Amino acid sequence: MADTMTTDSEESGATVVRVRRPEPVRNWRRTYARRLWLSDLLVLIWVVYGTQIAWFGLGAADLAIQTGRVAGEVSYWGFSAALILVWMLTLSLADTRDHRVIGGGTVEYTRITRSSVTLFGVIAIVAFLTQTEVARGFLLISLPLGILLLLFERWLWRQWLVAQRASGAFSARVLLVGSRRSVLETATELLRTPTAGYHLVGACVPTGAVAETIPGTDIPIMGSITSVADAMTACGADTVVVTSTDELPVDKVKEISWGLESGRQHLVLAPGIADIAGPRIHTRPVSGLPLIHVETPKFGKGQRLVKRTFDIVCSVTLIVVASPVLAGVALAVKMSSPGPLLYRQQRIGLSGIPFHMLKFRSMRVGADQELKALLEAQGTSEKPLFKIQNDPRITPIGRFIRKYSLDELPQLFNVLGGSMSIVGPRPQIAAEVALYTDAAKRRLLARPGITGLWQVSGRSTMEWEDAVRLDLYYVENWSLTNDIVILVKTVRAVLVPGASAH
Repeated sequence: MADTMTTDSEESGATVVRVRRPEPVRNWRRTYARRLWLSDLLVLIWVVYGTQIAWFGLGAADLAIQTGRVAGEVSYWGFSAALILVWMLTLSLADTRDHRVIGGGTVEYTRITRSSVTLFGVIAIVAFLTQTEVARGFLLISLPLGILLLLFERWLWRQWLVAQRASGAFSARVLLVGSRRSVLETATELLRTPTAGYHLVGACVPTGAVAETIPGTDIPIMGSITSVADAMTACGADTVVVTSTDELPVDKVKEISWGLESGRQHLVLAPGIADIAGPRIHTRPVSGLPLIHVETPKFGKGQRLVKRTFDIVCSVTLIVVASPVLAGVALAVKMSSPGPLLYRQQRIGLSGIPFHMLKFRSMRVGADQELKALLEAQGTSEKPLFKIQNDPRITPIGRFIRKYSLDELPQLFNVLGGSMSIVGPRPQIAAEVALYTDAAKRRLLARPGITGLWQVSGRSTMEWEDAVRLDLYYVENWSLTNDIVILVKTVRAVLVPGASAH
């Protein structure tokens, strides 16, 4: 039974991070991959044969093949079976069930989509070269339907995996190796996202003594960096994460890798580079030395054009689709309390240029003048981003539209006008921008967004430092795929707002 992670305060006032110690799950990677394989097969059988039956019925149907003077016919029942087998093989060759991509991120979904589209592209080319008359409707339905259902099936499995990992199952048991400082920093980052599947069971540090713990945590020190093999056996670890190499002998990392059992034990190098996304990191071996290249962020004209086009298309579409909601909210706000329909507040936008952000008014008139006194009464006047719980200034209808983010719908017109983006950093006031460090000012390289990583990662409960960190990560690693993923998560956050929305 796994121990749950808790946070205790000792007499000294220090916070101790309690680490779960799950019982080892034998071959969990293989077990999970087999389950994915079986569910993928069932999905493809349902999609391919379902499409065939819907298109041709239950009767016999053949596709004609003609290569030179040789002609023949193949039953669609056989063709569908072959398509399923080749599709399954393609998913396997693309490593869509690899333990390194499941459970988090978009790589798993990207590989499924890319490999499936590639397969159907090859089928189209082969059909053209062999003059095979494959029903276009059959392929045009099978491909998108198959991809959508595969993605949905994998998403369902991911929710199950996240739940399992929350209880300590289906996770790598990690032994951290490096200096005390680097071990603590890496542990802190890994503990931020326990559902990523890295459960910390021990550490090896240069001057470590057994029975000690890493300061501020209950991660046990299993020995020095020269006793990694014995430490793995003692704590049941199956993964070694090297957090720094400053204290390691030149060949120690290589020696550690040679001592690992192939296929069952794994080595991970955790360089001290934070908040850098995968697409910007490239490994280039030079004379046996793996050099990690980190590309600088690109904000080219092409990227800006793609993002702006995406903003225009999305804002126009959403304005049209949500026009009845816009009208209904406007009527409710106007009838519920005296005052203007819209609330205009100055925010800082792209390159530090101020603009007026639009929102449906959710507070009584004169609410801005009451803010300072309310913050002082709660002792939070010096905290950026702080929002008042049970704010008395909010009108009854305002409380509802704020909870479901309906008050932000007029910002679609900000997006259409170019002062905001659909997805971007949090739009902040001048007083908050004045607190920026030089690094934090990089947030101003992108237009502020209606939604963003901050919106789907805690909203009103987020600390200032975490909000800045997420915004910097977004700006440094922007991609259209990430924007789409954030939009999908935003829909879920709006429909099920939880306690963080107010």
